[in-house]
Amino acid sequence: MGTEMERSKKIAVITGASSGMGREFARRIEEKYRGELDEIWLIARRRERLEALASELKTHARAIPLDLSGSMGTDEYAALLEAEKPDVRVLVNAAGFGIFGTFEKMELDRQLAMIDLNEKALVAMTYHSLPYMHKGAEIFELGSLSAFQPVPYINVYGATKAFVLSFTRALNVELKKCGRGIRAMAVCPGWVKTEFFDTAVRDDTITYYNRYYTAEQVVARAMRDMAHGKDVSVCGAAIRAQVRLTKLLPHKLVMAIWCRQQKK
Repeated sequence: MGTEMERSKKIAVITGASSGMGREFARRIEEKYRGELDEIWLIARRRERLEALASELKTHARAIPLDLSGSMGTDEYAALLEAEKPDVRVLVNAAGFGIFGTFEKMELDRQLAMIDLNEKALVAMTYHSLPYMHKGAEIFELGSLSAFQPVPYINVYGATKAFVLSFTRALNVELKKCGRGIRAMAVCPGWVKTEFFDTAVRDDTITYYNRYYTAEQVVARAMRDMAHGKDVSVCGAAIRAQVRLTKLLPHKLVMAIWCRQQKK
């Protein structure tokens, strides 16, 4: 009896939940699915931040401190799933970071770490979760406006987000074709004022940031777009206009405009 109850436990899993977009997703998902979820799994490195967030949610939330930058963290997550066999109703992959600057002047290990967390961990978390997801489940993968075009001085970060966009859209089609009733969507915001910038901005290489959005705005839009069956969510009319322009203009011209904005 106990095993059957564990297998039917409905959960949401949110990575990067200690701050920014992940934290806001936790709050919004708890609000939307209150009464439908048995647990929310909050995953990030900082236990104290996770516990603080868990204490403010009405749905039972578990603080699960994991470092997803290497395979050990994702392996631990896979082991948890295997042990508890929950019904994963929502997966949010919000863990990630960026650094801005000239490629050859940034530490190689930090750039490779971006690839590990932004791409490899996201793929692993999705892969491990899918066997425990069923009809009506939702996957939110955190991309970026930089996914739609090459971006000098944000080149590795932008490339990781281009990967996320391509991977998520293709995955969404695969899930639709196999009839599982699971949806995947890439969330691709412009500049969002979060702790992201504490790590990303190291000097004055990037000086022009146009307009900032809040995590609340981006997540609210993402929740609406998922409900409408979209495979990409872009918050803000100005940002959506930029995305359209990247499809119409040669990328060489788009990069030239970007460099001029940054006085390069």
